[in-house]
Amino acid sequence: MDTCKNVLSLIPAYNQLEPYDWIIVGGGLVGASIAYGLIQKQPQLRILVLDGADTDHRASVGNFGLIWVQGKGHNFPAYANWSLQGADLWPQFARQLIHESQIDIAYQRQGGLEFALSQQHLSVLSEEMAAMAHHTQGGFQYTLLDRDAALALQPGLGESVVGAVYSPQDGQVNPLYLLSALHKANQLHGVEYQSRCTVENIEVLTQGFNVAGFAAKQIVLCAGLDNQRLGKQLAMHLPVSPVKGQILITERAAAGTFTYASPQLRQTAEGTIQIGGSHEHTGLDDRSSLEVMQAIADDVVALMPELARLQLVRSWGALRVMSPDGGPIYQHSDKYKGAFGVCCHSGVTLAAAHAGPLTNWLLNTLDRDQKILIEAMNNDRFSV
Repeated sequence: MDTCKNVLSLIPAYNQLEPYDWIIVGGGLVGASIAYGLIQKQPQLRILVLDGADTDHRASVGNFGLIWVQGKGHNFPAYANWSLQGADLWPQFARQLIHESQIDIAYQRQGGLEFALSQQHLSVLSEEMAAMAHHTQGGFQYTLLDRDAALALQPGLGESVVGAVYSPQDGQVNPLYLLSALHKANQLHGVEYQSRCTVENIEVLTQGFNVAGFAAKQIVLCAGLDNQRLGKQLAMHLPVSPVKGQILITERAAAGTFTYASPQLRQTAEGTIQIGGSHEHTGLDDRSSLEVMQAIADDVVALMPELARLQLVRSWGALRVMSPDGGPIYQHSDKYKGAFGVCCHSGVTLAAAHAGPLTNWLLNTLDRDQKILIEAMNNDRFSV
């Protein structure tokens, strides 16, 4: 049974007389970014976002907050170019979103460092970065650092750090503030919102779709791990599976303890140190575990020994939404016109791209080269 309950802090959907232009199933970072882009481009659209319950598995509230280009798509050229484009769109996207929402999302683009604890790891990173530069025709910029160069950028590194990769194109943001800003901006532009909405079935109408009692001309599935189940109802193959990541948060450290974005750690705008890096295949179990927390803590102390003095204040686990090759999936239904599926674990990195070129793709207003790029990330690369 499909059930929905209103949330009073956002515009609820009432008394539908005409079909919505779009229903977006999923109100996380992906769905909210797409709603934001659609309403920016065509303010007359009637858009309804159907969101789940707070207890659902939500990648958006467990996100590390990186706007990360390094390595994304080193074996998938379209994804490499898409990640770079998304990061390059972020400065303008952030300015506009902060202005409209009046929420400081703590956006920074001071560059990113990925550290290597062995020469073998550094060699692997070097190969991946070279592939990224090749795929992007030199657009991706990076510097391979030996230990001395890494220390010059980030003092306090442990003896086991042999080097790092630096890219000026990486950045970071507060993902919870980003999600709040998107929802607030969408509200201001008239996007309607329905929370605690369980979507079990999607009914195909003569012209459009019925979802949880609401009709729409077009639909976008942005429901994370639930996209696989819902996609089948619209004749779309959306293969996604959960990969758990655990995060630790320390007490506040001195400003400037860690300057750059990194997949291993970052210092938040509030001063805490955020630590992560685990990749676990545990099904839908998103609980923290002491063993993995200890391993994460050991790794970060190896990177920066002085962090061992800080107290941990909280931790959590969350489930990434992963395709078989880690890249995003952008799919339209061949059987049902107006039905689309969007799957991705890079909801922060690609937020600006989802609000920008991807919504042009949904509206069929995209230029040929961009359309080819996006459609290179469809499900044809997976066997059914």
